[in-house]
Amino acid sequence: MKKIVFTCMLYHLCFYSANSQEKKPLETDRPDQTETPSLVPKGMIQAETGFSIQKENAFRNSYLLPSVLWKYGINENFELRLITELAIEKNNTTTAMGMNPILIGFKIKISEEDGIVPKTSLISHISLSNVASSNFKTDLYAPEFRFAMQHTLSEKISLSYNLGAEWNGFAPAPTFIYTLAMGYAVTEKLGSYIEVFGFAPQENTAYHSFNGGFTYLINDNFMLDLSGGLGITENAPDNFYAIGFSFRL
Repeated sequence: MKKIVFTCMLYHLCFYSANSQEKKPLETDRPDQTETPSLVPKGMIQAETGFSIQKENAFRNSYLLPSVLWKYGINENFELRLITELAIEKNNTTTAMGMNPILIGFKIKISEEDGIVPKTSLISHISLSNVASSNFKTDLYAPEFRFAMQHTLSEKISLSYNLGAEWNGFAPAPTFIYTLAMGYAVTEKLGSYIEVFGFAPQENTAYHSFNGGFTYLINDNFMLDLSGGLGITENAPDNFYAIGFSFRL
């Protein structure tokens, strides 16, 4: 009987270890603007938290203290998503603080990388106009979507890009989105990236920005990040900085 119990315990330990080894280090949608096509493993919860400061111009600053993206893996092809943001808007005369409208959404895997075909997923959210602080509510429900794509160029270098559109909850016209990021693995734990991204409102002039940053993997389930950027065009935010951490359970 003791041998049977010991054998069963050894089997379950080996099975658990094998499953743990199948789990890759967490991949996150932060700190860059380019979302990853990778999904959270089935049955796991992932939280991506960040604190940021953005100087819009000489008269206005924006803060997110913090922004949190929650993810839950339903299966290998589908994850649920929830975004909450505590925001502060400051200008020369006023300060507004509260919760931005909550976003709920999902990510669906479309394809794995195969030659010139990139690893691709579709990400979509909708902001709930009334689930927000009174001074941050919008007039309309606001959807957004983007296709997240990635190519592996070498063991250390990856190329990722997003294309999509979003609505602001006040006007029916969309704003189109693009991002392009080059990632470089400095070591097994230290990652880096550079990125250009932009927004093109249907009824206004497009604006573009540049940023870069670093990630540090404490272990397979915990990561730190640091990033910053600046506007390329005059109508883009002057500069922005962010620090954050992500974990998976």
